[in-house]
Parts: sequence; C-alpha cells; structure tokens
Amino acid sequence: MTAMNVVHMRVKPGKEEEFLKIHQEMSMETMQGSRNFWAVNTGGRSYIIVGEWDSHDAMANARPTMIQNLDRLRPLLEDLGGGRGVTEPWSGDVALHRVR
Repeated sequence: MTAMNVVHMRVKPGKEEEFLKIHQEMSMETMQGSRNFWAVNTGGRSYIIVGEWDSHDAMANARPTMIQNLDRLRPLLEDLGGGRGVTEPWSGDVALHRVR
C-alpha cells in the first residue's frame, strides 16, 4: 500500500536557495521504495516536503537516510515554536487517491 510522509519546515531568511539545492542533491536511489518527492513552498519561507513510498515499511527503512539528510538541513531551519523543533512530520498510508 502506498505511504506518504509530509514534513513542514521554515527556512531561515536568505537560506531558501541552499535549502532547495540540498534537496535537489539528495539521492532517491539510496532510499529503496521511494517513488516521488515534492518540495512545496506554502508561502514565504515555509515549505512542505512530501514523499511518496511503495509502503510504510519502505518509508520506515529509509528513516536513517532521511535523518542524515535532515542533519544537513538543520542549520538552515528555524524552530517552529510550540515545542515542535525545526520540523513537523506526519506520515501514513494513503487512504484515497484520485486521478483526473
């Protein structure tokens, strides 16, 4: 079953280009089961990172690599406040998918 992860991040002022460059350089080949990846600018310096996976297990198995990638990004990210740290992650199995 297809799984998705969605992570909210806010980039420090002047660091957006570097943030996107690091994401562009990340290798999906090292994360078995990854299908697609999106970096969505939701306004200003806020981004939603979306990953599509073959399964929840594939996503879980890629966590060490995702954490390594996040460690490269941490210096570029602002704390989101409210005890959330620099990311607000969500993940789960796709319950509905519609295609036009």
